[in-house]
Order: sequence, then C-alpha cells, then structure tokens
Amino acid sequence: MPTSENDSPPVYREIAAALRSAIASGHLSDGDRVPGENELMKQYGVARATARQALAVLINEGLVVPVRGSGIYVRTFRPLRRHGPRRLSRELWGGGRSIWQADAADRGFETDNIEVTEDPAPDHVIRALGLAEGARVVRRRRRYRLDGRPMQLATSYLPVELVAGTAITQVDTGPGGIYARLAELGHAPAHFTEEIRVRMPTPVEARDLQLTAGTPVLEVLRTALTEDHRAVELNEMTLDGSAYVLQYDFDA
Repeated sequence: MPTSENDSPPVYREIAAALRSAIASGHLSDGDRVPGENELMKQYGVARATARQALAVLINEGLVVPVRGSGIYVRTFRPLRRHGPRRLSRELWGGGRSIWQADAADRGFETDNIEVTEDPAPDHVIRALGLAEGARVVRRRRRYRLDGRPMQLATSYLPVELVAGTAITQVDTGPGGIYARLAELGHAPAHFTEEIRVRMPTPVEARDLQLTAGTPVLEVLRTALTEDHRAVELNEMTLDGSAYVLQYDFDA
C-alpha cells in the first residue's frame, strides 16, 4: 500500500506509477481493462478522489483511454519517429515515394479528410510565400492516420499561378506527392525550413485528432524553397504530441 511521507510523491502518483509499470512490463497490454476507481480504492485503501486522480494521470499521458459506460482501457502505441532531414530528401519523393513512407516504414498509414480548394491567401501565407496582396492560393487540407489512429492534420498553401491545372490541384497528386509535381514544373524544393512549437490543441484539433484531455500538440510550420530560394509551399501541421519522437541529425 502506498504511504507517502513528506518527501515522497503523493499517493495518487504512486498508484499511477504502479499502473504505468504494469503497462510497460506487458502485464497490462493494449486493449486490457485497467482497474477502475472501486478496485483501486479497495486494493490501496484510498479515497475515491485519490483513485480518480491516479487514473487521470494515465489518461492525460495517453496511456489509457476511458470508454463511457465500460471502463478505462490500455492504449499502447509505438510513437512514430519523425526524422527531419531523411523524410524530406529528394531521393525519397523524387523516387515516387511519399514523405510518410520514410516515417511509417511497414506500419499502416492512410490519408483522409482531403480537401482541395482555391482561396484568397491569408496574410501570413502572403508573407511566407512572398505573394502580392490579393493573391490566391491552392489550399490542400488532409489528416493522416497511423495504425488507424489520427496522428496529424496538415494544410499546404501553394501559389495558384504556379500550380493551376496540375495534379497538385487534385485529391490524388500522384507518386511522390506535391514535391515531385513541383519538380516536374521546374520548381523542385531544394531547401526546407521548419519552425516547431508546443501548445494545447483547439477544440476542433482535439476532436479531429481524438486527443485525450491534457494532450499537447506540436505545431510545425514548414516552408519549401527552390534552389534560388523562391518559397513554393507553406505547410502548417498539427501533430499529436503523445505520438511522435522528433529526430534531427547535425554535424559538429
């Protein structure tokens, strides 16, 4: 039975640690029901509020998910390793592969909720792409899933005068995706810049990514530039912060 002293963690954190250890060891595996409040109260001799706090810790960490009227279940998920330089290499998309193939390897991924529209460019897109006031852009929205789990929301903006009438304006852009099509137009991306910040999701993002309470998102803004540093795409991405490991390699 946990017995927190002045210098030890609160009891609910000790209970959460025990459950976390059971998940990590495989004693509780994906889909297993986690002991509920009543069971934890009886097992550890604690009040309901303490048991509830312990379970809330694991829910906020994304290790378990509550199912209304049924209980709380283990939701184990192997994080996706997002390798910055490798996934954007010309060798990848130039060979007709999608960027996601560099991340997902043999894991099942899919794209859904795809929307392609032509819209007036928002002010921040005008600045990022160096467009004239009143310019229009092709906006590509989509959601990515891995192993059936929503992982990322993405919206790409491209200048209309650059991509009008091409496969980039279609739902299916073809092998290699947007960057392969830009290369065919003579505007192959040669440089990329990414800005990343961590924040809490909006209600819409939490819904679309099916996030549990307390889960942050990674906001990634990537600009693709040609050899002469012309910006040809701005991509705004929202990633489930509990589902990614970001990897970047640098030479000293």
